[in-house]
Amino acid sequence: MSNPKIAIVIGSTRDARFADKPAQWLLAKAKELCAELDFDLVDLKDFDLPMFNEMASNLYMPSADLAAIKWQEKMAEYDGYIFVTPEYNSSIPASLKNALDQAGKEWVRKPAAVLGYGSVGAARAVEHLRAVAVNLQMVPVRSAVYISGSDFFKVSPLGANAAMSEIEAGILPSLEAMLSDLTWWTKATKTAREA
Repeated sequence: MSNPKIAIVIGSTRDARFADKPAQWLLAKAKELCAELDFDLVDLKDFDLPMFNEMASNLYMPSADLAAIKWQEKMAEYDGYIFVTPEYNSSIPASLKNALDQAGKEWVRKPAAVLGYGSVGAARAVEHLRAVAVNLQMVPVRSAVYISGSDFFKVSPLGANAAMSEIEAGILPSLEAMLSDLTWWTKATKTAREA
């Protein structure tokens, strides 16, 4: 039996984004620490999604836009998600909110975890994302990874641009807790969906 599949979704599409660095670290560490799940990196930049302009969510009627359909088909491959997000003006990037809106049935009864980064660790964005996830009928897990304050500025190009290994000791316990939560909820929801 194959492992459940988890998408690590890069939520920012800005050219100057920092997301790639923590996303690559997250992918490597998740594969190292969690043998019960399989992980893929999914970059919103690869999907060129238009702003949501459908008649309704695909929960209620099929989408017409081919880019949206491609995104939906990709998200349907996964049993759970880890969203990598910065905080823009106390919330998630518009690109991530739009991507969440572009799918519907693909999210239902699947767990969502978050890695947030920024001066306050994207704490407000993470909480907002959890509220959005609930409305999309996802199961947001309690534990998250927050890269904040001096840790953020140590690894960010806005600061020292050091390797992620420089802050790993401080964020590894959060990652381990998040992966533990995600593993349990992924197995539970997958079993229930397939019953």
